[in-house]
Amino acid sequence: MESQSNLTCQNLPTIFSSFVDTFVDFSVSGGLFLPPQPTITSSPNQTILPSPNRLIAIGDLHGDFQKTKQAFKLAGLIDDHGKWCGGSTTVVQIGDVLDRGGQELKILYFLEKLKREAAKVNGNLITMNGNHEIMNVDGDFRYVTKEGLQEFQDWAFWYCVGNDMKELCDGFDKECVKDPFLGIPFEFHGVNQELFDGIRTRIAALRPNGPISERFLGKNQTVVVVGDSVFVHGGLLTKHVDYGLENVNEEVRDWICGVRGRVSRDLVRGRNSIVWLRKFSHELAKDCDCSTLEHVLATIPGAKRMIMGHTIQESGINGVCDNQAIRIDVGMSKGCTNGLPEVLEIDRDKGLRILTSNPLYRDVKESSLDVKSRDGLGLLLPELGPKQVEVKA
Repeated sequence: MESQSNLTCQNLPTIFSSFVDTFVDFSVSGGLFLPPQPTITSSPNQTILPSPNRLIAIGDLHGDFQKTKQAFKLAGLIDDHGKWCGGSTTVVQIGDVLDRGGQELKILYFLEKLKREAAKVNGNLITMNGNHEIMNVDGDFRYVTKEGLQEFQDWAFWYCVGNDMKELCDGFDKECVKDPFLGIPFEFHGVNQELFDGIRTRIAALRPNGPISERFLGKNQTVVVVGDSVFVHGGLLTKHVDYGLENVNEEVRDWICGVRGRVSRDLVRGRNSIVWLRKFSHELAKDCDCSTLEHVLATIPGAKRMIMGHTIQESGINGVCDNQAIRIDVGMSKGCTNGLPEVLEIDRDKGLRILTSNPLYRDVKESSLDVKSRDGLGLLLPELGPKQVEVKA
């Protein structure tokens, strides 16, 4: 094969036998290739959804495919073959699939596959924008790994091979084939030359209206209300609610898909934006702005709690402000703190429960724990019911 330096669609070969080999390999391991998008009769981007019988919330994944599968298996959502077995469960993944790890695309395609499988049995998988999705669409690659760059280079190679193959088909309109590298420079000041190709492919894939950003991130929610739970990556302030939750999702989605030229800074950039806010995420409950949180929730009809990621909770999933703020980022990715996977379960009959892979807590019941035992940290405690589930690597 030709070197991948100075990547353009024009200089990439079309080698069908190698394409088949790669297709098989990626299909087995989570998939970089999927059939065309299915026709969806209902809106996949509803901002407010009714309360399901069972709701699962999964925190930041950061490019760790193994931990991603462990989290889904922990919640009983996938079988040993990685196929959906969660029935009609609704799942919310809180964002930050990108950065810090080298299997970001595998996770994106894996989540897409699960969305389709879940929909067939009335399940629902909702994916959200985190600050790292926004950063990558902005071309901010401070937290990208070399492995992550290489994964995007591999994707770009085969994406362009696919375009070349399309052009060989009789009757195909070649004008429909877009060069994803159009307008992207070949060099970047202050960047190591060996990273140029990886950066070019990442820009091509993730810039507004890029093939990956439009297909995957363009479907993400920035805020979603499911029953009495508000999901957001960082947090909501009153100004965000006043702006309109549907408006937030529409504006961010249009920007990612290239329909809108810009998006309000208050929504996705800056420490008080929706994907960066940490006012309700400090480890100690006394440092969280509970009065602001209570006011924000009061402006959203029926909302009892805000569920967020973004800030790693070394103690595991926990709640503060009388469990009105529930923090679910446990830093499970190897690129973060390599934390043990945990997920939050909200069951219509059993209430809130933490499912954890930490064997220290598997058999602990709520009645044996003291919420004040960690210097003001309010823990969201496992309720009486099935034992917590241990996940083996």
